Amino acid sequence: MIFWEYRQVTFKFQLSDKSLFKVSLPLQVRNISLTENVVAVEDLIPPSEECRADSQGYAIRSLPVKNAFPSISKKNNFYCYVQKQYQHCYIDMRMSFDDYKQKFSSKSRSTITRKVNKFEEYCEKKNSWRVYKTADEMRDFHLLARQVSKKTYQEKLLDAGIPDNPQFIQEMTVLAADQKVRGYILFNDAVPVSYLYCPIVEDALIYAYLGYDPAYLKQSVGTVLQWYALQDMFAENRFKIFDFTEGQSEHKRFFSTHELSCVNVCFLRPNIKNRILIYSHFFMDSVSNRLGDFLNRFGLKTKIKKILRFGF
Repeated sequence: MIFWEYRQVTFKFQLSDKSLFKVSLPLQVRNISLTENVVAVEDLIPPSEECRADSQGYAIRSLPVKNAFPSISKKNNFYCYVQKQYQHCYIDMRMSFDDYKQKFSSKSRSTITRKVNKFEEYCEKKNSWRVYKTADEMRDFHLLARQVSKKTYQEKLLDAGIPDNPQFIQEMTVLAADQKVRGYILFNDAVPVSYLYCPIVEDALIYAYLGYDPAYLKQSVGTVLQWYALQDMFAENRFKIFDFTEGQSEHKRFFSTHELSCVNVCFLRPNIKNRILIYSHFFMDSVSNRLGDFLNRFGLKTKIKKILRFGF
């Protein structure tokens, strides 16, 4: 039986890394897990499940596909809006950590070792990292992670830092009581400098929130913590997949062992409000992408992102 969650889905209108405004719609949502072994589809077809009267349609995230699709089309009396087409990165954890390391070139392994050693020398190996599992531990983790998150560009620009609300904290502690979450903190002595938050869904660890103090950018603390965390995850010998979720980045591609072509797609009722929403959202994304391509052509994109994210 397919589970659909009924909730408000937010469409973010942003230019480059800057969020301008948001619009929400009530939709029936399905998040497809890599553990489901869903067969990649050749066509985008609206779900057969009945659309609720109070719903504006469906949203399916991480749907594996065989082909590329137009961003906007009409399918069986629904607007079909492909919000994102991307390579879904993940790590197959049904191996040893030593076997996993062999997926990297000798140069890459050397680079990781150098970054880890550099940070250990920097912090003099004092309490450099810790894993959190129990409910009490996760409350401590959250306090430390929030100290870091307040400084990150994810929170300042994208409103995507680790949440600081009672509902999230309650959900986190419930997961911890059921052994379904892991938290990792990297320290410089007693100061938290990077965090990684991973809920567990079935046999998969989910890459939910990662952040680091921009003052430690040169120490590669995000990479160092990811490496420490993966060592610990493999050592548990419990998980099948580390799921980097949607979106692409050099960090995800570097650490992943596999990539899967996926889309996030919405099937919306064919009314004027939904038509305006999807075309305006598509237009804003197109402008943002073209601006990014233009800046990249002149070597400015990376510099501007650094200024926006880190102030230099």
